[in-house]
Amino acid sequence: MNLRINMEKKYNPNKIEEKLYHFWCKNGYFTPNHRSCRESFSIIMPPPNITGSLHMGHAFQNTIMDILIRYHRMQGKNTLWQMGTDHAGIATQIIVLKKMRSKNNYDVSTIKKDFFIKKCWEWKNQIQNNIIYQIKRLGSSVDWTRTRFTLDEISSKGVKKAFIKLYDDGFIYRKKKLSHWDIKLQTVVSDLEVEYHTKIGKMWHIKYFFLKNDNTFNKKKYLIVSTTRPETLLGDVAVAIHPDDDRYKSFIGCRVYVPLVNRCIPVIQDEFVDMKKGTGCVKITPAHDFNDYKSAIKHKLPLINIFDLNGNVVSICSIYDIDGNILKTNNINIPNELRGLHFLKARKRIVSLLKQFDYLNHISKETITVSYGDRSGEIIEPMLTDQWYLRTSKISENAIQAIIKKRIIFLPQQYKNMYLSWMNNIEDWCISRQLWWGHKIPAWYDDLGNIYVGYNEEEIRKKYSISKNIFIFQDSDVLDTWFSSSLWTFLSLDWPQKKNLLNSFHPTTILVSGFDIIFFWIARMIMMTMHFIKDENGNPQIPFKKIYITGLIKDESGQKMSKSKGNVLDPLDLIDGTSLSCLLHKRKLLNLKDNLQNEINERTKKMFPKGIQAFGADALRFTCASLSSMQRSINWDMNRLQGYRNFCSKIWNAGNFILINTQNIDMKFIIHNKKDFFFNIWIYQELNCTIKKYRRALNDYRFDLASKILYDFFWNKFCDWYLEIAKIIMNTQLVHEIQNTKYTLLYIFEIFLRLAHPIIPFITEHIWKKIKNFLNIKDQTIMLQEFPEFNNSLVSYNVLKIMVFLQKMISFLRKIRILLNIKYNILLSVLIFTTDMEYKNFILSYIKLIKKIGYIKEIIFSNTHDIFPKNSIMEIIDNNKVFVIINFKFDIFLKIKDIKKKINNFDKKIYSINQILSNIDFLKKADKSIINKKRNYLKTLLVEKENCFQQILFFKNFNKNHQ
Repeated sequence: MNLRINMEKKYNPNKIEEKLYHFWCKNGYFTPNHRSCRESFSIIMPPPNITGSLHMGHAFQNTIMDILIRYHRMQGKNTLWQMGTDHAGIATQIIVLKKMRSKNNYDVSTIKKDFFIKKCWEWKNQIQNNIIYQIKRLGSSVDWTRTRFTLDEISSKGVKKAFIKLYDDGFIYRKKKLSHWDIKLQTVVSDLEVEYHTKIGKMWHIKYFFLKNDNTFNKKKYLIVSTTRPETLLGDVAVAIHPDDDRYKSFIGCRVYVPLVNRCIPVIQDEFVDMKKGTGCVKITPAHDFNDYKSAIKHKLPLINIFDLNGNVVSICSIYDIDGNILKTNNINIPNELRGLHFLKARKRIVSLLKQFDYLNHISKETITVSYGDRSGEIIEPMLTDQWYLRTSKISENAIQAIIKKRIIFLPQQYKNMYLSWMNNIEDWCISRQLWWGHKIPAWYDDLGNIYVGYNEEEIRKKYSISKNIFIFQDSDVLDTWFSSSLWTFLSLDWPQKKNLLNSFHPTTILVSGFDIIFFWIARMIMMTMHFIKDENGNPQIPFKKIYITGLIKDESGQKMSKSKGNVLDPLDLIDGTSLSCLLHKRKLLNLKDNLQNEINERTKKMFPKGIQAFGADALRFTCASLSSMQRSINWDMNRLQGYRNFCSKIWNAGNFILINTQNIDMKFIIHNKKDFFFNIWIYQELNCTIKKYRRALNDYRFDLASKILYDFFWNKFCDWYLEIAKIIMNTQLVHEIQNTKYTLLYIFEIFLRLAHPIIPFITEHIWKKIKNFLNIKDQTIMLQEFPEFNNSLVSYNVLKIMVFLQKMISFLRKIRILLNIKYNILLSVLIFTTDMEYKNFILSYIKLIKKIGYIKEIIFSNTHDIFPKNSIMEIIDNNKVFVIINFKFDIFLKIKDIKKKINNFDKKIYSINQILSNIDFLKKADKSIINKKRNYLKTLLVEKENCFQQILFFKNFNKNHQ
């Protein structure tokens, strides 16, 4: 066979990747057969938010999902990878408003709802196209014939059906309750959207005077109440102490006055009070604190709302009972000078008044926790608002049992307990948001406040027998984004309209997601799926069989990647490269907090002074696979990315070499029985063992081990050894050995490409299409080839043992050359003492080839036990003594002296770095990336120092008579 097929000399992923992806899509290789009887394998992609470019977390998870999809597709399974995007209510609304404000100078207060929604859809189309392009550039083998969106027509119908069914069955209700209120965004937010910052703040210790028996003010006797929020005293309804606090037991049941407003409130006992914090006396303000709210419900206290939705002190307070019903009595006195003040300004004024009237005992510094909106960056205010809730406790039991009975398996298992702990203490879910962008709540009201739930006004009037003369209007709120996301495994498969996809691919095989949304998405998906989807016997169906929880990708300094922090990495920038100016512009567009822009710019310039070079998708994917060690937190490493870019270049260069040197292969010389040539037998053995370990790693979802196994075989065994040996064989051996080796090169390399394809699909497809004709393969794509299987009949441990001996011996020779600076044109003499005839017969059989491999002049065998030739260095290899004869003089002691000088320099540097790393002020103030660099440099120095000690030991192994 004399084929002329060449590749470009230098690996350039940008020239091959997009062309190959177009080839895959054009031929429909990603689309499953919906009517196939083959075993199915399906994954629902967690829908990326349409808030901008994908970040490294998406690339990391997409890589894992695509590895699984390609791996199982090559095993002949009917695979579906369902893609979709999420409308991301709050985040999208912020970004679109910011964009409208900056580009068109819109006054946000004058924007009409319909116009804004139109702009959101324009944004969605633009960003979704960008997201799809990113996913394609990652090489993700998604079924592009069916891309879904959480606000598309099918989803809208499904969400409405789910809401109405839950409401009709009594699982959804509307009530005034305490919730996280974002004053800037003017909406409630979920726990996930709240960040808790710990800092040093103030605690005010305030006098609450007792009431006398005649209901008059006791100016001598008081309790000192500790609070970090003095402004909320306007809404106090009680003072609480711990029931075991002996200091205050006698005061339980007494009444005290609230300062400034002179309202009389009881002293109660509650276990939530921390006796060691402050004075141990806590004011209860249930309308503005979650712990206080729970206490008020327990003790049936009233709820006094003192702030409006803008965070300003109201003029007239609203008082509610624990069920959210308004109370008619209103004896709350708000001083005129406080009305209308923002709560932070009201705090200052109230503190001033407390001092003026001698209510303030003292002020102390305390560690406090303040909640902020992760989107707005503003302080979150607990607020009583009317919201829609889902009784999750009523539908959680099946979801709990699914995990306990192992119908669903967590990988790793440690997250099972975290899931169960949360589920066993689950609270009702607030599912409404005060936004324009999202699924409108399918509920209508009449003027009396009666609620009607249905698909549309016409259906509601019919369902509830409402006359056309009665005016009804739809709820202006939308559903929490997580509500539609919780239906995603079946909603994305066209529920409730079609059943064929559900029948073929549901339950899905595995979910790949992060631990940070186990409660907010994964648990809710399990609950909602098991509530709505039933099998043919009416039993609840699970959404997925396994949950693979990935670690959280952080930046190089260990900080969480966040659009608002401006430290996200766009995978596309790593694949195709980008300039510094483009990077700065992109991070400005994505940043949601204007006050952080300068800090973001400086950090970006420091990290990427010249922008980001192009690494290609395969290098990025291999890096992601190597990092997927099931750890909870993973720091991104640009150096590792560069290393795996080099690995891809190594594969390319090997492919080039093999193509060039096998184009004149003559099949008539190929001896199919490989037993006559040791080195071909050995590489088959190594490949076979690699297949076994590699498949086990993939089956165990240890993609980090799989990538390491692949890397080790190709670089350390195939390239460093077999390829180098093959070069010698093709220049020196007999014709049949040369032809046999060429065929083995092709055969082994083709199997390696199939093994590597799930992780690095582009380079493997490109090279495979070049070499397949040499092996008479007619198929057009590697992705539909059979995945290599381990062959137990090929195992020969003797071959592997003998080759290990040879490798150690050659490595020993190379080590001597490096340490003694011996050039390769000087051949070395080797003396081997062994009683193992296998080793001896092997070396004698291939002695000419081994001499060329090791640059050896002669190999001598000896049976003498106590021999130690003059001028030699000895190494014991597998119980055999190997001596290398050195026929020139050098000063051992001078060598050792030079090494000791190196050790002394290392000691000075190690001492200096240890001094820095033991400095507490440095550790507190320095950037984490700088600290990590120092620690990594210290590790490098310690390794280098240890190497120097090994070199000294090495030289001491010389013959004592050596001169």
